[in-house]
Amino acid sequence: MFSKKKEKIQIDPLQRELYEHARKRVNQKKGLFRHFIVFLVGSVFFVILNLLFGFGKHITFFGADWYIVAILIWVFLLLIHLANVWLFHSFMGREWTDRQMERLIAKQKAEIELIQKDVELMYPKTDLMKKKEEFIQSKKEEELKLPKKITMIAAAAENNALGKENDLVWHLPDDFKRFKQLTSGHYIIMGRKTFESFPKLLPNRTHVVITRNQDYKAGGAIVVDSIDKALQAASPDKSPFIIGGGEIYTMGLDYADYIELTRVHGEFEADTFFPEIDLSKWELVKEEFHDTDEMHKYPFTYLTYKKRT
Repeated sequence: MFSKKKEKIQIDPLQRELYEHARKRVNQKKGLFRHFIVFLVGSVFFVILNLLFGFGKHITFFGADWYIVAILIWVFLLLIHLANVWLFHSFMGREWTDRQMERLIAKQKAEIELIQKDVELMYPKTDLMKKKEEFIQSKKEEELKLPKKITMIAAAAENNALGKENDLVWHLPDDFKRFKQLTSGHYIIMGRKTFESFPKLLPNRTHVVITRNQDYKAGGAIVVDSIDKALQAASPDKSPFIIGGGEIYTMGLDYADYIELTRVHGEFEADTFFPEIDLSKWELVKEEFHDTDEMHKYPFTYLTYKKRT
């Protein structure tokens, strides 16, 4: 046996509106007709009640029998009902409503046109479109830009020594704390040897390792083969840090905006060196001296350099 599927009939919105309007009119007319029938029956009942049974025969209102007054009031209500169904529909029905809506819409359109003319006089369309295009273009350029603030951070001796045999030649706890405070939450860019000098990944930092070895694997780090690619990888961070070693610092000088240098006061034997800072290109904007104590064998100074524009 084949089952018949019921097809849903799609009714045009205009046809539905006409149907609803017609149904409403039919119900109004039915209501008026019922009111008229009840009026006739009620009027006859009042007359019989008074004339044949003498009910309320001596009750009058303004000199007229009570049932006459009651019938006249009912006639008044019937006329109101009639006016609502016929007269109001004829003079203030669908067509009248449509005309009022058309007038209102036309008035609103005219007001909108006046406002648009005022806006165009104050802000010409060509200027607005130009500004819009400039804004869109600037947003695109901003997305393609490298991070806004690139900082190199290092600790170097008076002779620019950084370390020997992939390790530091001093122990400065306060400098370690400062390094952690400045770099936490940021991307840190480094060479392979610097990465391998860490016993484990530094917490709360994203590691980007630069190496020419295409097969190099660095668990938990991003591996790239150039400083340009490293900075692109760090683009989600607006303030990444370049943390070494010596060759990476040398390349980073052309990209960096700031240098956070801990200058350790002394000269040390080393195999890795920080590049010489050209003071014609870099301006010293902040320095803070730290003397020796029981935890720090060597005095040092925090130096902040900003690239000259």
